[in-house]
Amino acid sequence: MSDPAQPTYLVSAYSDPVVVKVRGKANYLNCNAFREFIETVITGGCRKLFIDFVDCKGMDSTFLGILAGTAIQLRKLKPAGELIVGNLSERNYELICNLGLQNLLAISKDQAAASETFNALENQEVSDAKNILKAHENLTDADQENVGKFQDVIAFLRNQVEKQEKHA
Repeated sequence: MSDPAQPTYLVSAYSDPVVVKVRGKANYLNCNAFREFIETVITGGCRKLFIDFVDCKGMDSTFLGILAGTAIQLRKLKPAGELIVGNLSERNYELICNLGLQNLLAISKDQAAASETFNALENQEVSDAKNILKAHENLTDADQENVGKFQDVIAFLRNQVEKQEKHA
């Protein structure tokens, strides 16, 4: 299981919208995997993303720039896509508005519904999670550079496997 003190991005790549839950501080040190994930799901046909900031302790300009680029990229698609953010703390809301990002992305005001969306996703079973986990562990074994790319996916999958084994 991942260290709760470490920043992570939990994802539900197969939901509609695709959901990313940010935990800890989102900054230049940890946002490359987030950017790569976003690029991958958009290339795969995703048109709607929801970023949940309920556990986000702050953001830097690099992460905010990734949000801006994502929102612009989604708007250019045919049909146009949408980036939605929710569960923003007062400080995170200020950061977004100070840079004018509220004009590019949708800010969810329905905080309860946003939380329920991810809570439902966390309780879904990941089919064949053990095999998916093993595949990603193989990638990190093959090349140490892949550790940073897949550490959050691996942490998420380990958590899912542990949940499944508890209920089995």
